[in-house]
Amino acid sequence: ENKYGQIKFDLRYRYEYVNQEDVTVKSANGNTLRLRLGYLTPEFHGLQGFFEYEGNLAMQEDYNSLQNGRTQYSVIADPQKQELNQGWITYKGIPDTVIKGGRQRIKIDNDRFIGNVGWRQLEQTYDSALVTNKSIENFTAKAGFIGNVKNILSNNDNMTSPFLHLGYDFGRWGTLKGYAYWIDYSSDTTLTGSSNQTYGGSFVGSPKISDGVKAHYRAEYAWQQAYGPNPISYKDQYFHFMGGVTAFGVTLKGAIEQLDGDGVKGFDTPLATKHAFQGCADKFLTTPADGVRDVQAILSGKVFGTKLMFVYHNFKDDTGNIDYGNEYDFLITKKFGKHYQLLAKYAYYDAQDFSTNTQKIWVQGLSLIHI
Repeated sequence: ENKYGQIKFDLRYRYEYVNQEDVTVKSANGNTLRLRLGYLTPEFHGLQGFFEYEGNLAMQEDYNSLQNGRTQYSVIADPQKQELNQGWITYKGIPDTVIKGGRQRIKIDNDRFIGNVGWRQLEQTYDSALVTNKSIENFTAKAGFIGNVKNILSNNDNMTSPFLHLGYDFGRWGTLKGYAYWIDYSSDTTLTGSSNQTYGGSFVGSPKISDGVKAHYRAEYAWQQAYGPNPISYKDQYFHFMGGVTAFGVTLKGAIEQLDGDGVKGFDTPLATKHAFQGCADKFLTTPADGVRDVQAILSGKVFGTKLMFVYHNFKDDTGNIDYGNEYDFLITKKFGKHYQLLAKYAYYDAQDFSTNTQKIWVQGLSLIHI
């Protein structure tokens, strides 16, 4: 940034197609254009502010945005709306500490519990206070409080939710993390069933083994139960194990992620970037009451500067007895210089004893410029 601050301009076009078999709704076609325009102030005595407008234009609205009443179509959750996406102030006057308050983007770890749902045209941001402290070498502590969520439909979800996240960096071997989230929807009666308390930890690393060869691993466990106003009494567990290797520019990973269910309610992550997990077709945005086990294989690499990725998912309930189906996801992305990117993505969910066969296609162009 310069002495006058910085203007941030972000324009994203997307075409999205959704086709579901054996349903009464029509296939959805969405052509949308998302604009973000923000201003970052210069830093003054440790203080700095950022304000950002976000608007989404539906140029073709043959889809159910969950806001437009077009229920004859499949869902594409990108309504035509405009909003204040971010408006925050930071204070850095205390050594090794950043205090940030206001409407802000929060991404914790891999966005499994708190994320910005950045895939949707209107992202999820938080009216919150966040303190980050790094006064102990290799140790990062984050403590926050969320009072409201501005969700992907541009609606407000009121909550009173503190959270704590601790991380210790062991250098090349990885980072050990522990966390606690208390999600409390006491002030929003439509969401009380998602109030929960979650406690867990992870160890994640990608150490270099030799020139051109890297290992990848993740081990994570959490447990969850009802909290605050939740009328449902439940206790569920979560685990995520991944192992992989990168060699000669090609990465291969295998993983299993499981969200348990007790037959009444499944492990719930209402603030997550769920699109990044359990398949791009978004069939498991709500964890089934019998839970979900996602066994996956991921193959990725670059060809002529173009990133290619294929992900296979096999879905079952948490016991492995109910076959939910399989999914096949393909992704191609190409960057042009520092400011432009093209993306194409395809997802096919092959249903068994859950939902219906679903096909989704995306074509996207992004321009991101800072002045």
